[in-house]
Amino acid sequence: MKPLIDPRHGDLEDDASSTKRRSLLSLAGSLLAEISLPKLALSWTLLFLVPGLLLGLAPLVASAWVSLVKDKIASPLIGIWPALLLMLVLAVGLFGARSLLRMAENSFWSLNSLAVEPIYVACREGLRHLAEKILRSRLGKSQLAMLRAVIAAASGIIICGIASMVILVFWSSSRWLGNFVDLASPHDLASVAITNSIVLVSAYLAVAALVWAFADATMPQPLDFGPFPANPVTGRTWRVAHLSDIHVVGERYGFRIESGRSGPRGNGRLNRVLELLDVIHTNNPLDSILITGDITDAGRSAEWSELLKAIAAYPRLTERILMLPGNHDLNIVDRANPARLDLPMSPNRKLRRLRFLSGVDALHGERVRLVDQTGGRVAGSLSEALRPHHQEIARFADVGRPRLSRSLNELWAAAFPMILPPDRNDGLGVILLNSNADTHFSFTNALGLVSAEQVRGIDIAAAQFPQAYWIIALHHHVVEYPKAAKTLSERIGTALVNGNWFVRRLQALGGRAVIMHGHRHIDWFGRCAGLVILSAPSPVMEATDDVSTYFYIHTLAAGADGQFGLLSAERIVVPGQREADN
Repeated sequence: MKPLIDPRHGDLEDDASSTKRRSLLSLAGSLLAEISLPKLALSWTLLFLVPGLLLGLAPLVASAWVSLVKDKIASPLIGIWPALLLMLVLAVGLFGARSLLRMAENSFWSLNSLAVEPIYVACREGLRHLAEKILRSRLGKSQLAMLRAVIAAASGIIICGIASMVILVFWSSSRWLGNFVDLASPHDLASVAITNSIVLVSAYLAVAALVWAFADATMPQPLDFGPFPANPVTGRTWRVAHLSDIHVVGERYGFRIESGRSGPRGNGRLNRVLELLDVIHTNNPLDSILITGDITDAGRSAEWSELLKAIAAYPRLTERILMLPGNHDLNIVDRANPARLDLPMSPNRKLRRLRFLSGVDALHGERVRLVDQTGGRVAGSLSEALRPHHQEIARFADVGRPRLSRSLNELWAAAFPMILPPDRNDGLGVILLNSNADTHFSFTNALGLVSAEQVRGIDIAAAQFPQAYWIIALHHHVVEYPKAAKTLSERIGTALVNGNWFVRRLQALGGRAVIMHGHRHIDWFGRCAGLVILSAPSPVMEATDDVSTYFYIHTLAAGADGQFGLLSAERIVVPGQREADN
């Protein structure tokens, strides 16, 4: 019996969120039709309005406290009660100062990562896309690199000018000194706080845009890798299979979010990848199998179940697999509806994090170690860190109560970077990062950001193993590739918003480190600031069942002169396969 519509081939519903089958304009229209306005208002209040109020209130509260203390010191202290009152005011201020500063700092960085840095990146990439579209055919590689640098500088000047105009408009309405009498008029206080926040963020943007522009314009621009070294290597070599964006689905004939029916069905392509790797490893052993994010299509339990089941069939590969989270593992709210929002207090995002930690713990929790930021050293394993929280994690997964999640938030932050230490002093180590910014909206899930704490973790690991070589692995690409993009949407909102800062911080490891990432679903081998950067194609995306895909096995080498880099890349073709219709 053959149905009129073969359900294995999918239908229009499978393309609901596909950027390959639908235009961004069409997706935006669906988003507006489906979005929950009350939920959107509450989310914007918690993510933008509250941080803005806290940021603007900080100078008013601080100045009011200083004024009160000053008045008490200046007035004659007669009796014990005024003295006790002064001590109480001092104690409250000193005790609350740290909390106030922390709240102001968190509010500032929340606004920074959600709005400020993307403004500069959008301006820079928009101008670059326009200029390269017009001039690329007329310029050589060095001239294009110079053009990108000049546009970065111009973007900073433009953003600085606009931000300065905003400051001039709102300055007269701002107020930086307050007193406790202001509490009698909350409406006026809130208005002043928002105005202060606008001025502070605009001032920061004006200065930061110039700093970012100068950094972008003066740093080496990314270039294609060029030919592989021709001379034989006399030092150690390592073979690393680099996979990314495998987007495991939870249904036998499931289609992936971005590809829809333009991609393969189910997980058959992944199974063929694992079969190929098992044969390759038998003939020429692999040292590591690195999967740089988007392991699942939406971080669902069924997807993790399918992944672990597929990998369990290959125990020799399992002991070499290393994984890190991608935006689809953490930030996708709903596979079928990009208009869905997760409220900040929702347990769903924490559940996706816990599913990742649980899956990674099962695969390589005993092998990777975490960084003790306070002690400044690489400490115990991930499994050791999770062990005291097993009951708490299971309880949260069962009931999802907010009070159970506080320590789990700290656990998640402490889990990165994960470090696979080198097997000897001059061996190869792997550093696994979480490059996903916190988002609550499926349509804006791709934003990337590497925290300063994670970069400090890299510094700590490199200092503890000073002779080691490193793979630094993350999901998002750190720089925009020096190649033409078909559409502007390919360039904005996908790379790290602080990518150039990240690259500059890693320059000290130039000659000792290689960066590996995914996210774009395409391959690119490049160099930037002395670092080799390797982008992995997706072996399961962008191609229907009958079309072949591929991935790479990289050979990394440490030469006799101590230099470390890419020796060669072996392209492994994954053949297509179409099921019979009957």
